[in-house]
Amino acid sequence: MSRQVAVIGGGAAGMMAAIQAAGAGAAVSLYEKNDRVGKKILSTGNGRCNFSNEAMGAEYYHGSGTALANGILSMFGVAQTKAFFSSLGMRIRARDGYLYPASDQASTVLDLLRYELDRKRVTVHTGEAVQALSFDQNRKKFFVKCQGKNACYDAVILCCGGQAAPHTGSDGNGFRLAGKFGHRIVRTAPALAAMCCKESFYKQVAGVRCDAALTLRIEGQNACVERGELQLTDYGLSGIPAFQLCRTAAYALLDNKSVTVRVSFLPDFDEASCAAFFRERLSLHGEDEMDLFLTGIVNNKINRLLLKLSGIRGTERAKDVPQNAFRRLQELYLCLETTVTGTNGFDRAQVCAGGVDCSEVTKHLMSKKQPGLYFAGEILDIDGLCGGYNLQWAWSSGSVAGWAAAGKPSLESS
Repeated sequence: MSRQVAVIGGGAAGMMAAIQAAGAGAAVSLYEKNDRVGKKILSTGNGRCNFSNEAMGAEYYHGSGTALANGILSMFGVAQTKAFFSSLGMRIRARDGYLYPASDQASTVLDLLRYELDRKRVTVHTGEAVQALSFDQNRKKFFVKCQGKNACYDAVILCCGGQAAPHTGSDGNGFRLAGKFGHRIVRTAPALAAMCCKESFYKQVAGVRCDAALTLRIEGQNACVERGELQLTDYGLSGIPAFQLCRTAAYALLDNKSVTVRVSFLPDFDEASCAAFFRERLSLHGEDEMDLFLTGIVNNKINRLLLKLSGIRGTERAKDVPQNAFRRLQELYLCLETTVTGTNGFDRAQVCAGGVDCSEVTKHLMSKKQPGLYFAGEILDIDGLCGGYNLQWAWSSGSVAGWAAAGKPSLESS
């Protein structure tokens, strides 16, 4: 007789877990509180769904489960993910190692997963939030309470997500269900979100995108550095490099530590090369007014902001600018320090850091506290960088948990 498996949460990890468990011979029911599965997938990769990355490994993940992640990725990694989606009919396009559906539509990924749920005869319950999860006297059977009724299962996979983007269904309910079985929930924080800054000048540069290097400093000490396309908003720093630093900043702020970011708008320059660059520019364009003199270095809005912060008038001729003011301008191009007061909240974060302590699950993602209970996806204390890493974790952890819950933990992807 087929094992009866319940998957709670119909996001990326939940759908993959359900498909793999059904493919391994289990009778699977998938519970999703929204009116349809996979709602969050549609917003990934700006609607294009960066579903994985050819550069993969534990070093791209944070949390208590980086070693666990390495093992899971070895069981179902990028190659298996590409093979899985190709088998469903999806053409794949790589851009600098970032993997997308060739259609450039996130809906392609979602539609194919939904069709596969149908083909694998997964019973999908949408618009049905799980109210409680319990077990029988022998702790061998689970009862899933939904709409006031209990259904019995041999195994349950919790794929409820964390707290990021709660409008898509990830409202932290999975942590409550896991807590009922004695699991410790590692403190959560928004990850892959923009950072809010103290200074008032951001309105002058809102909307600007530029190549920049960001150095995160905690209590006056360098913590980490990221480079990429920075997006300046009316409240602070956004874009991929800011997102990558957000997690570390958020936890430091929770601990009431001081957090600053040093922004270099000339990331290919050091002090010596920057000084030489401006000396040469002065020799060629010293007669120009500063507004014109700076044109072409970076975005004009940034040029004008740094002029203002240096106390230099735009109408002043370059050769007439006092040396100390000119040095200050050069320093600002290399290091504009800004104070971080917070991050965007879970409602505007792509990922939730924290979650179920990974030391409390086995290498096949089964609870060490309750046999038959499994976890997959963002509910665990594992979160990845931008670049397809969080969706890869969903596919990998969903597959491993799905096989194990079906009673075939060593099954390879079909």
